[in-house]
Amino acid sequence: MSDIHIERNHTLGLEGAREVARGWLEKVESEYGMDCKYSEGWVSDTAKFSRPGAEGTLRVTEDNFTLRMTLGFLMESYARQIEEQITRNLDDLLGDADTSG
Repeated sequence: MSDIHIERNHTLGLEGAREVARGWLEKVESEYGMDCKYSEGWVSDTAKFSRPGAEGTLRVTEDNFTLRMTLGFLMESYARQIEEQITRNLDDLLGDADTSG
C-alpha cells in the first residue's frame, strides 16, 4: 500500500474552499471514476472518495485543504504520477479561485 498526503493553505474562507473542493470532486468523479461523498460541518468539511484500488479523504477548512489517499497494491507503482496529477489539479483550481476572488 502507498499513501499520498497533500496540504495546501489558502485564503478563500470556508465557503470559497467548499466551491473549490466541489469542483475538484466533480473532476475526479468524471475523469477517474471516483465515487465521492461530501459532508459539510460547522468549521470543516470532509469529502470521501474511492474507486477500486484507491480511497481517500479531503478535509476542507477556512484556510487549508488536507488530502490523504491510500493506493492499493496494483496502483502503488503509479503513486508518484497520481500525486503529481492531484497536486496539479488542486493547484489549478486554487489558482483559478484566487484570481476570481
